[in-house]
Amino acid sequence: ESMIEQPVPTRAEVSDLANAVWDGTDAVMLSGEAASGNFPVEAVIAEATAVLEADSVKHLLLPQVPDEFIVDEANKAREMDDSKRKTKVVASLGPSSWSEEMIPKMIEAGTDIFRLNCSHRRDGDFERVYPLIRRFAKDMGRKVEVLGDLQGPKFRVGELAGEPVPLIEGEILEFGICKTDDDHIRPGRITMKSTIEQRALVKAAKPGIDLLIEDGLMKVNVVEKLSDTELKVKVVRGGKLKARKGVNVPDVEIDCAALTEKDIEDAE
Repeated sequence: ESMIEQPVPTRAEVSDLANAVWDGTDAVMLSGEAASGNFPVEAVIAEATAVLEADSVKHLLLPQVPDEFIVDEANKAREMDDSKRKTKVVASLGPSSWSEEMIPKMIEAGTDIFRLNCSHRRDGDFERVYPLIRRFAKDMGRKVEVLGDLQGPKFRVGELAGEPVPLIEGEILEFGICKTDDDHIRPGRITMKSTIEQRALVKAAKPGIDLLIEDGLMKVNVVEKLSDTELKVKVVRGGKLKARKGVNVPDVEIDCAALTEKDIEDAE
């Protein structure tokens, strides 16, 4: 992710790419670097260059170096022929890269597959971008694929009634589905919007299970189930709760479809 802000990757990132190629990966992906970073073209070039070089030396890897092996035998000129690259580069499109000016630059830089992240589909952006990809790929004589990445079920807390709410360890809170449109997060109450998936999450929750918020930065434990839409929870690990942060329940099987209504609409 360093290339969101910097035009070159770190040594660790290049090493990770090489190891992925040597472990047998078919493709490597850029997410925020290509979609919203400051250097989307440079990020594609860096990733394509790194995996090309890894591809070019993969046949030299040995489980054990023979005693008579001379280290200088492994030295080689940098591979410059991108047609020899076997590992595909997947670039996520977003505000930094989906303009009519940027798409051909991204293709020229080495993008094999453009990823359209359906989590951020809005205002006809994908409908505008897809024909551009096809047109530029044809004009440039390049085989470029398009990957639609469906969002799947998402579990998030709702909106804030005011400022971010401090969650204090040991505090007892209400945790439930929004009762009205203005039933927002406030001191003493955490809410989630009423969707099929989120109602299923609260319904499946039982006393004793943990709810992880914002990738586990905060944790609450269910102490009482009031109804299928309302819980009482105790703050186990506190923090400052902001709007729309993710909720994860690792110990609960949630009865909801893998494809949401939004997924079906996006796929169509």
